[in-house]
Amino acid sequence: MPTTRGLIIDGTEVPASSARTTPDINPWTGDVHAQVAAGTVQDVRRAVDAADAAFERWAATKPATRRQIFLKAAELMVSRTDDIVRTMAEEVGATAPWAAFNARLGADILLEAAAAVSQPAGQVLATNADGVISTQVRVPKGVVAAISPWNAPVILGVRAVALPLAVGNTVVMKPSEDAPLACGLLIADILHEAGLPAGVLNVVTNDRADAAEVVSALIADARVRMVNFTGSTEVGRAVGVQAAQHLKPAVLELGGKNALVVLEDADLDYAVDAAVFGSFMNSGQICMCLDRLIVHRSLAEAFTAKLAARVAELNCGDPADPAVAVGPVVNSRAAQRITALVEDAVAKGATLAAGTGRTEGPDTLIRPVVLTGVTQDMKIYYDETFGPVTVVHVVDSPDEAVALANDTPYGLTAGVITEDLAAGLDVAARLRTGIVHINDQSIADEPQAPFGGVKDSGYGRFGGQAGVEAFTDTRWVTAQVRGRAHFPI
Repeated sequence: MPTTRGLIIDGTEVPASSARTTPDINPWTGDVHAQVAAGTVQDVRRAVDAADAAFERWAATKPATRRQIFLKAAELMVSRTDDIVRTMAEEVGATAPWAAFNARLGADILLEAAAAVSQPAGQVLATNADGVISTQVRVPKGVVAAISPWNAPVILGVRAVALPLAVGNTVVMKPSEDAPLACGLLIADILHEAGLPAGVLNVVTNDRADAAEVVSALIADARVRMVNFTGSTEVGRAVGVQAAQHLKPAVLELGGKNALVVLEDADLDYAVDAAVFGSFMNSGQICMCLDRLIVHRSLAEAFTAKLAARVAELNCGDPADPAVAVGPVVNSRAAQRITALVEDAVAKGATLAAGTGRTEGPDTLIRPVVLTGVTQDMKIYYDETFGPVTVVHVVDSPDEAVALANDTPYGLTAGVITEDLAAGLDVAARLRTGIVHINDQSIADEPQAPFGGVKDSGYGRFGGQAGVEAFTDTRWVTAQVRGRAHFPI
């Protein structure tokens, strides 16, 4: 029998005000994995009511108490790795290694949130006023709206709430319709079991048809003081516009068209291994995945042949099988979009070095694809793939590689492979991305590091001191500690 879950409002699991539910579909079998409450605008209001009522009390909670909650939550998350692996396989078609990594990194994000609780929150400023102490302090914003995605559901669901909560905000979370358990309800369950007070974190799930209305109501509520969103650039642009209309700051972590630059002196086998992992981990459904492999001409032929051979060896199929490296994409709509990109490229002259782009078995399984000969008139040249497809581009110089890597509206992450660190640093300095890794591929995440992109990949940062600053406000506070202020009138 499918799991049935309600909304989490003020620490209690409750049905939607409409009494409706919506199915959560297993992308491999097509079966209903769970039924979740189909929240409404009224439910958003109830959730914000709870978060607003809990804010003052939570912001005043002693740091040691808050820290202990996050430490306990990290311990609980690790202990539930097997459950997370099962849930992610059934909900989003994730393979076991990817799901287990979600559990580990999710726990690390909670540990980093525990550390952030007691970070210095201000500084003493110079002042020209006699007898005055002048300070700058960081204070929580209030109620934060967190909109979390399905592709790395535990990692990105935890990231959406952990640091905002740690610095004293309360949160209303709207998880993806494709992963309401893994990127929403499961995380709330763990935090509440760890001792998070009622109302501090509230979760509103919804039917896909109601998503725009639910998100708009959440952003528009005057008590919501900030929005954080991880997802596609198309939806993120709409979220950012709505937040700006209500004069609310936003952190937007959006799409990428990420490149791996393979310079002339690169270790060929290492570069191929990096390309396979960076392109096809989680079936290419990570915002940091490699859409483009930009290879020096002297290596291109051998690189492409080795890459195609490695791709052909990848075990594809049922994500519940521990031996499977590439599982299905999240749903049939995603599969159709990916197939259309490949077919458009081939019809316009691109060559398939590996794969076909067509679905096999369930209508959500696409074996990894490697394309060559892609040109600017093909949709895949500029569109984010977000699936098991990568493109090999051939260049004759580092300058040409940099120009091609930057020829995209996106700017999230990149990798550079070279035996010459100085050359790698030079290329990295000219890439217009928020993240770059030398002698590694593009996928990496550490909770203490600032994470985010530039251009159409969004703005604002999760993680580290940049994250603390994103989810707090700067307040100037003075105290007349000696004498009295002079007033001229």
